[in-house]
Amino acid sequence: MEAPQPSDESLMLRYRRGDDGAFETLYRRHRGPVHRYFVRHVGEAVAEELYQDTWMRVIAARARYERRARFTTWLYRIAHNLAVDHLRRLGARVKEDGLDLDSTDMPEAATVAGNRRPEQLVDDRAAVARLLTLLEQLPPAQREAFLLHEEAGLSVAGIAEVTGASREAAKSRLRYAIAALRQGLSS
Repeated sequence: MEAPQPSDESLMLRYRRGDDGAFETLYRRHRGPVHRYFVRHVGEAVAEELYQDTWMRVIAARARYERRARFTTWLYRIAHNLAVDHLRRLGARVKEDGLDLDSTDMPEAATVAGNRRPEQLVDDRAAVARLLTLLEQLPPAQREAFLLHEEAGLSVAGIAEVTGASREAAKSRLRYAIAALRQGLSS
């Protein structure tokens, strides 16, 4: 039987005590979703910079880290704040309650095709492209709620905590995002 994997929170506490291997594990677990969050939220041009800044802040805050919430909530709060700061520098309007603006890697999802016919693969790629286009067209607050739910695996309460929105606002943003994506994919 395989030993259970340590929780993100316990890894961060180990990293705080000087275990660099614990940080490596955290980084490997979250690098894809955090990077995709930035790419889909602020675009490819600045995603890498904000992604690196997020991990630099995790490193800088290691001595102060306390287990008050899930590690992913803490991590995405850092990412959210960097995205908001970036958008503010660009002049985007940001409200105090947050931005007014499938958690798998898309390439990996496309390679799970198995024995499918080439025309089906083309249809799948078109559906992925359509989803990404629809995602870009969502109002920013809805897009962020959707990405935090799908990429970070956060609950409505976690989305509310990360964005500073009320639980009801986070729930509404997520519900409207999902409805818009479903409608766009069905038309």
